[in-house]
Amino acid sequence: MKMLLVRYRALILYLIFGGLTTLVNMVVFYLLFTVWHSAYQFAYIMAWFWSVLFAYLTNRVWVFGSQVHGFKGLAYEVWQFYLARVLTGILGFAILAFGVRLLHQEANTWNLIQNVFVVISNFVLGKLYVFKKRS
Repeated sequence: MKMLLVRYRALILYLIFGGLTTLVNMVVFYLLFTVWHSAYQFAYIMAWFWSVLFAYLTNRVWVFGSQVHGFKGLAYEVWQFYLARVLTGILGFAILAFGVRLLHQEANTWNLIQNVFVVISNFVLGKLYVFKKRS
């Protein structure tokens, strides 16, 4: 059992922090869209911003254990992280808009659906591109 935990440590931690990131996203989206009656587009962008900030901090430290130090290295890592998240953010927005505008369904439901796709995409991009071990 311990060997499996060690082997899949990054994936397990990503699922935990990915779930918490999704929770941050869902709460911000719900508050802005449902409670304060903002447009779903604005609610999505704000939820994206806060969840990406939370995700970067947790992924950097606990999931991928980044060893990057110094302003230049950190700036490059943040740039890569946000660039990857912009790409998956566009995917998420397209999924949300599809459900809300084309299917005329409830925005909070489609925000959850898009979060599932985005969490999976972000893990792959984080593992293979952003926090890749560099020699």
